Amino acid sequence: MDEDRRGELLVVRCQLGEREAFDELVRLWHPPLWRYVRGMVGSSHVADDVVQEVWVAAVRGLPRLRQPERFAAWLFVIARRAVTDHLRRAYTAVEVPAVADAGVADGGDSPDRVLNSVEIEAGLSWLPPPEREVLILFHLQDLPLATVAEILGVPPGTVKSRLHRARRLLRDVLVERGHEA
Repeated sequence: MDEDRRGELLVVRCQLGEREAFDELVRLWHPPLWRYVRGMVGSSHVADDVVQEVWVAAVRGLPRLRQPERFAAWLFVIARRAVTDHLRRAYTAVEVPAVADAGVADGGDSPDRVLNSVEIEAGLSWLPPPEREVLILFHLQDLPLATVAEILGVPPGTVKSRLHRARRLLRDVLVERGHEA
């Protein structure tokens, strides 16, 4: 059975009150959910707290989910709201470093240079949240373009343009920090 079908059946079983099904659903979706939130908030400790909030909201809202096949998008929308709330509170307390939209030439991605995950994570932390979010959802979570669009509440074309801008900003940040483009 493929992952999508398995997830859909787990959702239905949860809605029918099966506790074991919810435990299995959490085991299936907790790692990608945590990676998304961690990438957005920048701290493992904070990610743990935010993800816990997401699961509480998911438990409360699961009985009202009418399309079990859309569970992943629904869960990430909940996570996005929780992350946005957290970032809003954090940004009102602390000044966030601005990333200038520098005029670096927009060349193609070079296959000669592959960055490791630590370098990319460091670069992501300097991006504005909307750009960081679209990169995390599309590239790190491997969500399809249509699902990312649904999570963000924008058309697929907007996701494509945000991805383009986010890649350019990430490249600029990495170059600024001494990594080759």
